[in-house]
Amino acid sequence: MRGQSRSVNEHIPPTLLGPRPAQYAMRITVGAHSARHIRRIVRSLLEEWDLAELADSVELAVTELVANVVRHVPDRRCALLVLRQTAGVRVEVADGSPQPPRVPTELSPEAEGGRGLVLLDAVVDKWGVGPGPGGGKTVWFECRPARPPGQTRAAGNHSW
Repeated sequence: MRGQSRSVNEHIPPTLLGPRPAQYAMRITVGAHSARHIRRIVRSLLEEWDLAELADSVELAVTELVANVVRHVPDRRCALLVLRQTAGVRVEVADGSPQPPRVPTELSPEAEGGRGLVLLDAVVDKWGVGPGPGGGKTVWFECRPARPPGQTRAAGNHSW
């Protein structure tokens, strides 16, 4: 990843840093391997926020949005915002392209693309597109857990 910098806090035990804030933001120029790095960050945040059950869906959704930036935004720059909400998490990916994403009406088996937003729609509770900073766009999604954040499963309830 170009321009990667390491955080001073990266090597300090979390117990010394205290709880993570309810949001995380970064600006990044993405490439072919950026999604892996972003997935690790997102999974770590969700675990810290007691929302680990959302990790698979959120990781898949954010991977698709980052892949769209790599594929469709000439300078490949974007901003990622992860927000803890009362009932789940919201993720926003903003880029400088004013071109809205296209949701295919039909997918042919031979098509090499076009499945990202279909996958996104299948794994999140809701999503949308809005104006972004500087004339670009922001694609966002929200995921909610089956149980409220912070509430643990009852002892003996092994339905998971």
